[in-house]
Amino acid sequence: MDAFYASVEQRDNPALQGKPVAVGHAARRGVVAAASYEARVFGVHSALPSVTAMRQCPALIFVPPRFEVYRAVSQQIHAIFAEFSDLIEPLALDEAYLDVTANKARLETAWQTAKAIRARIKDETGLNASAGVSYNKFLAKLASGQRKPNGQFAIQPHEGEAFVEALPVAKFHGVGPATTGKMRSLGVHTGADLKAWSLRELQARFGKAGAWYYAIARGEDHRAVNPSRPHKSSGSETTFEVDLVDPDRIEAGVLEMAENVWLRCEKTGRLGRTVTVKIKWADFQQATRSQSYPRVLESRAQIREASLALIRSVFPPPKGIRLVGVTLSNFAAGTHPAVVGQADGTLI
Repeated sequence: MDAFYASVEQRDNPALQGKPVAVGHAARRGVVAAASYEARVFGVHSALPSVTAMRQCPALIFVPPRFEVYRAVSQQIHAIFAEFSDLIEPLALDEAYLDVTANKARLETAWQTAKAIRARIKDETGLNASAGVSYNKFLAKLASGQRKPNGQFAIQPHEGEAFVEALPVAKFHGVGPATTGKMRSLGVHTGADLKAWSLRELQARFGKAGAWYYAIARGEDHRAVNPSRPHKSSGSETTFEVDLVDPDRIEAGVLEMAENVWLRCEKTGRLGRTVTVKIKWADFQQATRSQSYPRVLESRAQIREASLALIRSVFPPPKGIRLVGVTLSNFAAGTHPAVVGQADGTLI
């Protein structure tokens, strides 16, 4: 979907159409959750501090997020997907992979299938979608951004390797800023540069990820579209109104995030063994503290206790804390929390 949250807001409020819109809060510690294309012209994008966004675009209009509305629209879109494929792997509310090999809609090509899906989304939701069409997930993802907004792009089998060779590594899906910087320091700026490295060299430099980089440099990705792909973690974070050094106030924020994570555990029935606390300091440097346990954490009290122990490891804080987050990961199959919720809360 194109600028999904912002586009929903512009659709539902005609007064916002054609104007620079940011979904989020204009508070001093606010962050942009999504930006309309009119706002993106000014360099406004998701995760940008609200103060910076307003400085770059004085006419920017902030609207508070309505996630219940975005989820409802997402359900409409996924219902449309289901008419074209039984193999749908959601990535987020506004994005998914579809394997259309079985040709459920009996259309001549995948290109026509993508056009039909986009047309249905426009008719039923009033929103624009873009699509990437290719022979694997990595290339389809890259293709999906080539004709945004409201377009589609195809990378055919004979074009995949050359397409990757010409692409800057910074645009590779899954290659973040830190890895991009490391690759550039090694003289790797494009897919062609990456392809020149042997598998052994890439593994020596990048560990397990080396085999992945070796494959995608050649346009190869053998991952299947997995409709039941599980989430690997569940997390929640908050930005404080002011930088905090008071342990009691910091702990209160951590406990609130731990509560959010536990509520998601209750909803999904998934329990994990690893708790991670994220800290963003006043100077925007980040740190994490993590602890894994032999067994899954089965109660609210256990997650709270683990989170508090981790944040207390940085007390007294050497500088103000701007943001804290709590994440539960290393999921395992287990009894639904509602059944085991009477555990005594002791971590073993």
